[in-house]
Amino acid sequence: MKILKFGGASVKDAQGVKNLTKVLEVSGTQKTLIVVSAMGKTTNSLEIVVDNYFNAKHKLQSSIQEIKKYHNEILLDLFDNHNELIFKKVSKLFDELITFFEFNKSPDYDFVYDQTVIFGELVSTSIVSYYLNNIGLKNNWLDARDVIKTDKNYRNAKLIWEDTQEKIKHSLKLQELIVTQGFIGSDSNNFSTTLGREGSDYSAAIFAYCLNAKQVYVWKDVPGVLNADPRYFDNTTLLETLSYEEAIELSYYGASVIHPKTLQPLQRKEIPLYVKSFLKPKQTGTKIFKNLKLKPNVPCYILRENQVLISLSSLDFSYIVEENISNIFKLLHLYKMKVNLIQNSAISFSVCIENPFKNLNELALKLKAKYKITIHKNVSIFTIRNYNSDSIKEIEKNKIVLIKQISPKTVQIVTQTIDK
Repeated sequence: MKILKFGGASVKDAQGVKNLTKVLEVSGTQKTLIVVSAMGKTTNSLEIVVDNYFNAKHKLQSSIQEIKKYHNEILLDLFDNHNELIFKKVSKLFDELITFFEFNKSPDYDFVYDQTVIFGELVSTSIVSYYLNNIGLKNNWLDARDVIKTDKNYRNAKLIWEDTQEKIKHSLKLQELIVTQGFIGSDSNNFSTTLGREGSDYSAAIFAYCLNAKQVYVWKDVPGVLNADPRYFDNTTLLETLSYEEAIELSYYGASVIHPKTLQPLQRKEIPLYVKSFLKPKQTGTKIFKNLKLKPNVPCYILRENQVLISLSSLDFSYIVEENISNIFKLLHLYKMKVNLIQNSAISFSVCIENPFKNLNELALKLKAKYKITIHKNVSIFTIRNYNSDSIKEIEKNKIVLIKQISPKTVQIVTQTIDK
C-alpha cells in the first residue's frame, strides 16, 4: 500500500486535477490511497464564511456563493453536459453547508469553524474522484470522517488512535484505488473535527501508519524539501536526503513543507516519506528516512512571521521561578497560545507566541495582574539549522535583534524590521 497526498496548490484548478492523473501514471494506482486537500485557497475562503456568520451575516450567503462559483468553474472545465451527477453532488454539499448555518444553535466559534471548513475537502475529493472514474481510473471515494476518530478539541483535534486503526482496518479494501480527504475527522458524536491547519500531511501519515504502507508521497509545488522557503529566501537548495530526526527538527521550528505531526507515526513504523514536485513527478525530490545524512550539508533557514513577543518581569523584583513559570504556562494553555520560543533570567521571562485564536488581549489582562508586561507585535523568528557566522550576519542585516539563542546546531533570532 502507498499513500499519495496532494495539497491545495496541486488541485487549485482543472489543469491541476488533470495533472494529478499524470502523477498517477508515474506512481501507479495499484494499492494506492490518495489524500487530497481543499482546492487552492478554499480553506481561507471558508474561514471568511465563518467570520461572516458571527460578525457580518449580511455577507454570509454571498461568501458561500463565491466559493461555489469557483468550484463550478472547475467543474465546467473538467466535464461536459453528460456529467450531471457531479454537478448535483457538489451543489448538494453547498446546500448542506447553508442548511447547517440555518439550524446551528451553537455559539462556539471553534465548533462552527470545524463544521464549515471541512466542506473544502469534501468538495475537492468529490471532484477528483469523479474525474478519475470518468477517465477510466476506477476508485472509491471515502469520507475520512468515517474512519479518522478524534476528541472534541475543535480546530486542533487529537487523534484517537485505537478507534481510528479499527475503523480503517474494517473499512478499506486495500486492493482498490481510494480517494479521501486530508485534515478532517469526527468525534464520538460524529460532529466534524479538524486536525489543525495544514493537517493533510498528518492525515496521510495516519493512513500510512494504520495500513502499514510501504511509502508516503507528498506532492508539492516545490521540487522537494528546500533549505529555505523560496517565498522569503533567495538561492534555495534542494535537500536530497535527510533523517527523520532532522526533518522533525525542521518541522518543529516551522518548516512549512512538512506538517510537524506528520513524521512521528512514519518514524515509528519506519515508513519512508518522499516530498516531490507534482509538476515534475519523475524528478527525485527529497527522501526522509532513518539514519540518512543531510545532503547537501547546508544551513537551513526557517521564518515564522506575525509573532508576538511577551516580556514579563516581577512587580516586586522577586525571582521568576518554577511557580511563576508554571502559572504563565497555564495561562498560555488556557488562551490557546502556540509557544515558539522562551527565554528567562532571574527576574524576567520572555515568550514568543502565535495568537491563532485572537486571545492576546485577555491573556495580557491576566498577566498584568501579577507581572510587568511588555508586548512586541509583528515580530519574526528566524531559525537557522547547521548555521555558520555568515548565515547569522545575513539574517541580522537591517533588523533589530530582540532575542538571540544559540545552541550547537541551531540559532534562533527574534527580530523587528528597521523602519526606513
